[in-house]
Amino acid sequence: MAGPSVRTQARLWYLQRVSAMVLALFVAVHIGIIVYAVRGGLSGAEILERTRGSIGFAAFYGLFVLACAVHVPIGLLRIAEEWLRWRGPSAVAAALAFAVLLVFLGLRAVYGVVA
Repeated sequence: MAGPSVRTQARLWYLQRVSAMVLALFVAVHIGIIVYAVRGGLSGAEILERTRGSIGFAAFYGLFVLACAVHVPIGLLRIAEEWLRWRGPSAVAAALAFAVLLVFLGLRAVYGVVA
């Protein structure tokens, strides 16, 4: 069975590299937020008070979730291809299903903290 076209491979490579750059920034900001909260002695309840209704928080972490949903499934697809020799439409479908799961669970978590 033939694998993805060279063009598709190039697009996936590009998407994974761009999402990695976005994730690097988001992880740095996320760690900064954690350090701020911990050093400030904020409790879980105080953190939730600050995040409730915050459009900025929802946008930041929503984009974080979307970047993860692009980056991780592409990496898992590569691992499935290289380590497990799992190729073809079923491997792509599994990666896409995982992406959908990440989006659903991630945005649900963001909603739970913001709403």
